[in-house]
Amino acid sequence: MSKLHIKPLADRVLVEPAAAEEKTAGGIIIPDSAKEKPQKGKVVAVGPGKKDEPITVKVGDHVLYGKYSGTELHIDGISYLIMKESDIYAIT
Repeated sequence: MSKLHIKPLADRVLVEPAAAEEKTAGGIIIPDSAKEKPQKGKVVAVGPGKKDEPITVKVGDHVLYGKYSGTELHIDGISYLIMKESDIYAIT
């Protein structure tokens, strides 16, 4: 994997979403049109934080975030989400 040359500003976090489920628990294959957006991913870059609010997540953390959180970016054929740290609900 090539090194990303993106440094988010302030309290922004760059997340690589996890892949969408391909099959159900019963083995039924889910078509692309019916797949739900994943709500979990891996942090790949973090900003420096705000003056009185340091960033609590770090690169490599697996996080859960809101369904409609962040802005989608496509860099070198890979999809990423950039969002505020406050859009992240939990670290797993």
